Amino acid sequence: MTCRGMRLVSSFTPLLLMALTVCASQAFAQIYHVTDMNTEQIRALDRGRTVVLLPGGILEQHGPYLPSFTDGYQNERLTQELANAVVERPGWQALVFPLIPLGAGGANEIGSKYSFSGTYAVRFSTLRAVFMDLATELGEQGFRWVFVVHLHGAPNHNRALDQAGEYFHDSYRGHMVNLTGLLPAREARAVAAQQLMSEAERQEEGFSLHASMNETSRLLFLRPDLVQPAYKKAPPHTGRNMDDLILIAKAENWPGYFGSPRLASAAVGATLWKQFSTRFVEVALKILDGFDYRQIKRLGDVTRTIPANMAIDKAALAHEQAIESKQHDWLRRKGLP
Repeated sequence: MTCRGMRLVSSFTPLLLMALTVCASQAFAQIYHVTDMNTEQIRALDRGRTVVLLPGGILEQHGPYLPSFTDGYQNERLTQELANAVVERPGWQALVFPLIPLGAGGANEIGSKYSFSGTYAVRFSTLRAVFMDLATELGEQGFRWVFVVHLHGAPNHNRALDQAGEYFHDSYRGHMVNLTGLLPAREARAVAAQQLMSEAERQEEGFSLHASMNETSRLLFLRPDLVQPAYKKAPPHTGRNMDDLILIAKAENWPGYFGSPRLASAAVGATLWKQFSTRFVEVALKILDGFDYRQIKRLGDVTRTIPANMAIDKAALAHEQAIESKQHDWLRRKGLP
């Protein structure tokens, strides 16, 4: 009798209880947390069949109804589901890193508001350097499979993670994939949201990217304790395209969200999450089976074709360069390297 092939029976016999205990311990043993392991335990991992999971979570304002760690809570759950799926494959194991609460480009940048309560972002170059440094450490230690789970949708943010992955591939001949920057899972989530709304609701939600019905529903499913009940009376901030969202976000009293959070529900969130996470895991496992992920469209590339997005990204990078100059000037004055 194998763990994957056990049949359910009407009563729990001592033999079945023993088998369930063994299976549970085997599954648990295949998901490792680097924070709990010593040098010898890490060295013993099979580099060719260990998938390193790097979850992230930008601290980013999500308006008056959702927490600033909204992305992080989703990434934690995605990482858990992906780790479970990896270890179901015979001989494979997952090595989970602690969540990295860093990201570039809060949604407030859409309105050229570079300081916004709840957003604590790092520069594009900083984010890229962090993940390139981790790529170097993992590559030098012989790991070959790394999945980055970092749901944040800012184009510059995703380009930074994609570039770190390309560095890992070129330098160590391994695979470091920004999974949430690949479009199939994101598109599945968007299609599902459209299908769950009436025509009137779709018109009210509009073209929404951030803290809208979609994201509020997901948080109501994952962390309802952190969603402010006032979302039920949230006035909509509806746009039809990226140009509209820029105008909305530039308004002096913009609260930090788009679309219509009042349409959200935990039931919708459960459906959205199921479709999104299932597609997300499917793509990851397909890559482990040898599919060339570089054939999949990436968010960071597709947004280069949208003038409004490129204008936002260019302005954000210029702002970051000004910050970098300010920091370097201070270091120079202090005689610091």
